[in-house]
Amino acid sequence: MKALERLFAEKLLKVKAVKIQPANPFTWASGWKSPIYCDNRKTLSYPALRNFVKLEICRIILEKFGNVDAIAGVATGAIAQGALVAEELNLPFVYVRSSPKDHGLENLIEGELRPGMKVVVIEDLVSTGGSSLKAVDAIRRDGCEVIGMIASFTYGFDVSVEAFKNAKVELVTLTNYNAVLDAALKTDYIDEEDIPVLQAWRKDPSHWTGK
Repeated sequence: MKALERLFAEKLLKVKAVKIQPANPFTWASGWKSPIYCDNRKTLSYPALRNFVKLEICRIILEKFGNVDAIAGVATGAIAQGALVAEELNLPFVYVRSSPKDHGLENLIEGELRPGMKVVVIEDLVSTGGSSLKAVDAIRRDGCEVIGMIASFTYGFDVSVEAFKNAKVELVTLTNYNAVLDAALKTDYIDEEDIPVLQAWRKDPSHWTGK
């Protein structure tokens, strides 16, 4: 898994799906200031990389979770990748909205799950874990068992680690924050002097104000 973390981190940096700017931080929708921005959806625009992600997720599902009845993607970032994985494994696919539709059937889950199904959830990115675990709750309310979640990337915040532990959900990721920093340092994307700033942000992202 360590080799995969390094390799995928390098691929994300190469296509600029990850941007690191300690001196010119981004502002997240939550209002947090961040020296890093990750947009895994860019991988969909590169056929070879898109296929790499699909096959690695499929491999992890087969090796770690075995008997799976359905794949669920978390809207909106993981819908496409989740559908690709479900197609490769010849499994049913659904996606979970962040909130129910305000018209029609007012669905939260789009597609069909049957009670008792074993479901693997596909997510593109995990930050605090709130939206990811909200999707898990929706699937469980439908009477299904979430046997695991696979995400392309995690920041590895303590709050998300604790949240997944409390929710009893096994999270597997293709890469993570530390692997991206290592790859960025080795390719001279960032300098050694940037590391303390980037590590400080990860320890307390909600109060970080910049370099």
